[in-house]
Amino acid sequence: MVESISKEKEMGSVQNDRKMANVKSGRERKLDSMQWETTHPSLKQDSQLVDIRAENLATTNWKTLFAVVFWEGGSAFDSWLTSSSVAQVLLTLPYSFSQLGLASGIAFQIFYGFVGCWTCFMITSLYSEYRSLLEKQNLSFKSHTIQWYEVLGGLLGPWWKTAALLLNTVYLFCIAIIQLIACGSTVYYINDSIDKRTWTFIFGVIFILTVFIPTAYNYRMWSFVGILMTTYTAWYLTISAATIGQQPDATHSAPSSLVPYFTGATNLLFTFGGHSVTVEIMHAMWRPRKFKLVYLFTVLYIFSLTIPSASALYWAFGDRLLMHSNAFSVLPRTKFRDAAVVLMLIHQFIEFGLLSLPVHFIWEKVLGVHHSKHFMLRAAARTPVALSMWFFSLMIPFFGSINSAVGSLLVTFCVYIIPCAAHMTFYRSTHARQNAIEQPPSWMSWTIMYLINVLIIIWTVIIGLGFGSWASINIMIQQVNKFGLFAKCFQCEKNHN
Repeated sequence: MVESISKEKEMGSVQNDRKMANVKSGRERKLDSMQWETTHPSLKQDSQLVDIRAENLATTNWKTLFAVVFWEGGSAFDSWLTSSSVAQVLLTLPYSFSQLGLASGIAFQIFYGFVGCWTCFMITSLYSEYRSLLEKQNLSFKSHTIQWYEVLGGLLGPWWKTAALLLNTVYLFCIAIIQLIACGSTVYYINDSIDKRTWTFIFGVIFILTVFIPTAYNYRMWSFVGILMTTYTAWYLTISAATIGQQPDATHSAPSSLVPYFTGATNLLFTFGGHSVTVEIMHAMWRPRKFKLVYLFTVLYIFSLTIPSASALYWAFGDRLLMHSNAFSVLPRTKFRDAAVVLMLIHQFIEFGLLSLPVHFIWEKVLGVHHSKHFMLRAAARTPVALSMWFFSLMIPFFGSINSAVGSLLVTFCVYIIPCAAHMTFYRSTHARQNAIEQPPSWMSWTIMYLINVLIIIWTVIIGLGFGSWASINIMIQQVNKFGLFAKCFQCEKNHN
């Protein structure tokens, strides 16, 4: 009797061990969104931040309440707010449609949108691997922001790190400059008594204030307001074009030649090139692995803004948009247009701060002040970076064409080529694939993933980097020859000389 009871206990123990082993192996295969965030005490504290914040609402003063509600954000919704910004691109897409034609314009938008989702998945996978590697070393991220070049350096070595650091820094530097250029171009349509260069100078002073925003956590309120602003502007453009109707002299001859066609296509490639801040946004999330789904919803939302507005304006004004890279310039001045201009200016302030943030982090790390407890020291270190962005925005004020140049020369590498190539390189071994945190979807094999990555790289090299850079550089050279560097008023109908 005693022997049978002992055997039953032994069998029960074996079954329990098997159940625990199955649970463990399942977790190792699937690695749900909380597992790798709770392997270290500091990360477990981050994963419990929602509960802590809820307690703060009931137990702390109004300053903490303000910080919790408006200042600190790390949820999936917060990351969606931060990554759903289209900013000045919204104003240049009608110009791109006049270069591409309606069918190509819509097709390229959809294509690059979903390709962007794919490469975001590649970046998320590599970030998860790198963060898991750091967690095993018991490292804390309380005062350190992981960046893309660190991910590649930690997983693939110094050459990858150097390439990512150089390209991403230059790219983010350039798109921050574009936000300033866009402000000078946009505000001109409220007050054209001041030339665009002077307006850019004024906004440069204001934009330097973004050095006082510490991290991507602190863009919660700004990002929420920014979404409302771009949504209003996009639907203002759509409704205005539909209300005005098709102009009697409107013609739709695009595509007319290869140079404008590939320039327009590259601007659409640039539109979905926000992955250079993907890692910083993910790092600011409480559950970073959710970002790949967040970005899918981001792209769908952007489609709802950009496709109707660009299509409606091209239908209404046609080839006239070829001489107007800013959509506001073809619409009559009304209180609704003035409201859209003001909202876009505020939103571009937000975008400038967010896009320049990774550059500030890099510069802080170079100077050795990134982990300083004195934030004013970090803000002072950031100021020369912001000033240099201000200078270059005055030097090359070619709103619209600069987007295409940056897209062809930098976005191609930073957003499409490097993530796909890095993913293939890291997971080239059977061991790496078997132990990958982010496994392929159930309906896809690793072979298909590799094939998709190869096709994206080939397409981007030929169409984006090859034809795109050839076309956009040609346009830029023409504009420099016509207007010169530090142009006083690019594409102004009014004479300011």
